[in-house]
Amino acid sequence: VIFSTSSINEVREAMVYLGTRSFDMKPAKIIDIKEVGDGERVCVDTASMLHKGEGMLIGSRSNFLFLVHNESVGSSFTSPRPFRVNAGAVHCYTLSPDGTTNYLSEVETGSEVLILNSKGKARRATVGRSKIERRPMLMIKAKAGEEIGGIIAQDAETIRFVKPNGQLVSVTHLKKGDTVMVHSKPATGRHFGMEVSDEYILEK
Repeated sequence: VIFSTSSINEVREAMVYLGTRSFDMKPAKIIDIKEVGDGERVCVDTASMLHKGEGMLIGSRSNFLFLVHNESVGSSFTSPRPFRVNAGAVHCYTLSPDGTTNYLSEVETGSEVLILNSKGKARRATVGRSKIERRPMLMIKAKAGEEIGGIIAQDAETIRFVKPNGQLVSVTHLKKGDTVMVHSKPATGRHFGMEVSDEYILEK
């Protein structure tokens, strides 16, 4: 695609347009929650102010990603940090604006990540800092249709998912049978983060 213009305003508008995508979001029912001991988790501090309802798509499988909310709400222990997403364990996937996946361990200063709301509308954000620290972790599994996916996240009040009605639920209050928003689709293979549609893959 070649874009020719002499207007800086048109360039800005094009960048906003190209950075905006939509993803199919659906409700998933929580089927398992388990403490799994300590592990390394990744806090993604963006260079943008994130709004209520926005977060990142994170998961242990590239085709089943949970909407993990930002820290704009705060908690009884911390002040709001609306630029931050306490995303999950180092092995988890997240989606990049170009459609590829990255491991959270790969996210660093200058990386671009996707920020979404519960309706699936996405925008770009630049990472200002990524923090990897050892913390107690939870394994959470959910089911959407025939697909089952999971995430390992820090066991802390500030990590929240988004319910279908837009309300937030902390992982510390999450129960089996609760419903949260995810992006899921049939599994496909990936090479270096790029989707390969005709390759079979099974992730557990």
